[in-house]
Amino acid sequence: MASPAIQRSPMASSASSPLQRPSTFKDRATPAAPTSAASPTLTPPSSATPFSSPLDSFASDPIFSAFLSPDFDSARFSSAALSSGSAASRAEKLQDGIRLLEKQLRSEVLSRHADLLSQLSSIRDADSSLSAIRSAVSTLQSSVRRVRSEIADPHRQIRAKTLQLSNLHHSTHLLQFTIRVLRLSKKFRDVMVVADSEPEKLDLAKAAQFHCDILSICNENDLAGIAVIDDELKWVFEAGKKLRSEGMRVLEKGLEGLNQAEVGAGLQVFYNLGELRATVDGLINKYKNQGVKSVSVTLDMKAISASSGGGLGPGGIQRSGTPQIGGGAKAKEALWQRMSTCMDRLHSIMVAVWHLQRVLSKKRDPFTHVLLLDEVMQEGDAMLTDRVWEALVKAFASQMKSAFTASSFVKEIFTVGYPKLYSMIENLLERISRDTDVKGVIPAITLEGKDQLVTAIEIFQTAFLTLCLGRLSDLVNNVFPVSSRGSVPSKEHISRIVSRIQEEIEAVQPNGRLTLLVLREITKVLLLLAQRAEYQISTGPEARQITGPATAAQLKNFALCQHLQEIHTRISAMMTGLPPIASDVLSPSLGTIYGVACDSVTSLFKDMLDRLEACILQIHEQNFGVLGMDSAMDNNASPYMEELQKCILHFRSEFLSRLLPSSANARSTGVENICTRLARSMASRVLVFFIRHASLVRPLSESGKLRMARDMAELELAVGQNLFPVEQLGAPYRALRAFRPIIFLETSQLGASPLLQDLPPSVILHHLYSRGPKELQSPMERNRLTPLQYSRWLDSQGEDQIWKGIKATLDDYAVTVRARGDKEFSPVYPLMLQLGSSLSERSVSLKP
Repeated sequence: MASPAIQRSPMASSASSPLQRPSTFKDRATPAAPTSAASPTLTPPSSATPFSSPLDSFASDPIFSAFLSPDFDSARFSSAALSSGSAASRAEKLQDGIRLLEKQLRSEVLSRHADLLSQLSSIRDADSSLSAIRSAVSTLQSSVRRVRSEIADPHRQIRAKTLQLSNLHHSTHLLQFTIRVLRLSKKFRDVMVVADSEPEKLDLAKAAQFHCDILSICNENDLAGIAVIDDELKWVFEAGKKLRSEGMRVLEKGLEGLNQAEVGAGLQVFYNLGELRATVDGLINKYKNQGVKSVSVTLDMKAISASSGGGLGPGGIQRSGTPQIGGGAKAKEALWQRMSTCMDRLHSIMVAVWHLQRVLSKKRDPFTHVLLLDEVMQEGDAMLTDRVWEALVKAFASQMKSAFTASSFVKEIFTVGYPKLYSMIENLLERISRDTDVKGVIPAITLEGKDQLVTAIEIFQTAFLTLCLGRLSDLVNNVFPVSSRGSVPSKEHISRIVSRIQEEIEAVQPNGRLTLLVLREITKVLLLLAQRAEYQISTGPEARQITGPATAAQLKNFALCQHLQEIHTRISAMMTGLPPIASDVLSPSLGTIYGVACDSVTSLFKDMLDRLEACILQIHEQNFGVLGMDSAMDNNASPYMEELQKCILHFRSEFLSRLLPSSANARSTGVENICTRLARSMASRVLVFFIRHASLVRPLSESGKLRMARDMAELELAVGQNLFPVEQLGAPYRALRAFRPIIFLETSQLGASPLLQDLPPSVILHHLYSRGPKELQSPMERNRLTPLQYSRWLDSQGEDQIWKGIKATLDDYAVTVRARGDKEFSPVYPLMLQLGSSLSERSVSLKP
């Protein structure tokens, strides 16, 4: 009977209950069931172990493996079996599988019989415990139903009473705040009634506090809808409008008169109303709009022309903002007047905003001690003055740029009159800074803010500087035309250039910054002038000849030198009244002017100095070693000195007389002339050069010393009368005066003579060679150099190097004496060693 049931079981199972492998099959192996002859397909493969489960063979069987699939469908399986044509054999096969499974199940039950019995005992105990729990739960449920029925009615009563209490509490709350509002309203009315009879006694801050408290209580407690409150609020709102109007009047009056008390009172009103930030923002926007409008109206050309009475025709403004003919002067005056009015308006706006900011930063609420500025500004916000100034500068820059491009009239007026425009801007900034300069308070405008306003008019500044440079450059081009190289400007032309430069400086001198900018343009003009003057300088042989009369080329160079010197002197004098930085700006260009002026005559002085040095070099051709009274009593100068005197006199009469200024002019200017400086340098060089070569004369007899002293006197006279006063030459003149008595001193007296202080060590040591034996050769003789070659070497060396050369000759002399077997040296030798070692430590520079 069990067999048919088992046979229907797989066919009736749904897809959700597939044939599964029991979990016990995984843990314990069972003996393989005997295979019947009727189901040879269920025989395990030969490789299977004897303890393998039947499910293992089912898994590999093509028919039974379908029952192990989780998505098994019995209907689909039956349909496939019927359509295969072997339904009976497949059914038989399934029956064999069922029998095999039953057999396996029976074997499992038998093998685990003891375990199953123990499990059955545990189930009985659990069932007994469960019955006891069911009884206890039933009792508990009965108790809960009884308690619920007992507390349900009290709960309903409590909930109703709670709701009633809440409503009573809320009603009491509303009544309390309604009464408070009515009381505050009565006080508010009392304050306002007093104001109606005596307005000056109105306490705005107190009234504002009442107004704010009433509205705050109504809003926070939702009192709207209560008839008495609604009626009262109508009057409160009307009174609030009056308070705001009166508070704004007091605030604006205080800002206009810069009265801190009134401004503080007005701010306190709006703080008590809870509208301080909105009110301050409104004031700031108001001042912004006023400033922007003032700037816009100032540059309205139609309004300017109309106010000037120009009587414009139907066409209005002509030619891009230019007034009609005849109305330019009045329009110009009207424009400047409007600019002055605009500056005054911007000043008043910035001072008022700064005053507002100042009071906000000082005043605190008397009850909460909150700083009013903290209520108006948050961290990171810009200051009130910065907001307004930024808007004003932006509007001003925009209008200036528009006027520059759109109105030729305004462009011309502001370009030519830029110093006046800049002065207006500077005066505005100075007034604002002065009026807001209070210790411990932030000023109205920062340095950056000032620069922003100045930058707004830079477009006119550039045009003004370009115009200034153009005027001066045109004047220089007219005086020094490029096409004509031979022409020399007159003194009037030069004076016109200097006067024009002075006018440009004086036009902007009250303003330091603008003066600096104009000086930079003047620097460009001076460099242009130097370039044009340099182009005019003659540099050919005619400009350098010194033997004949002054040529036309030299006279032209003299004139250029004097003109450039005049420019340099007068402009240098102008700088004395200017700030120190003016010297830093103009010095490079003035130095260029000075250099070009020097270049025009330097070559002449250089050639003349070479000529004079050549005359002095002839001293080595004279015989100063001859003995006899005839030569000593001869009062005539040496031939070389006579030639030197003639050259100096010729240079004086033909050249220096045209170049050196008169003594009156020199005293009036107080500045050394270029040619005076060159003449001073030449005179110093002549004295130094003569002393050097006079010290090299060898031999030098007593009569030769007299003759040399006579030559020195003639030289001093010639230089002093024709080149430069020798008394003003300093060290070279002292050296000349010291060398004359030195040559007459005994050798033993030289070491202690104070005259050595005025002479370079090299001159003294060279002179001592003339007192020594022939074996003691000078460096010139030792190296077989000409006087000119040795002189050039001396020019390139310092006293320490010259002493090394002299020391080498002394060492050679000592070697010679020792080789000869002499036991004594010439008295000059130890003196030269002594003087050389001591005098070389302090070297007196005699170079001009």
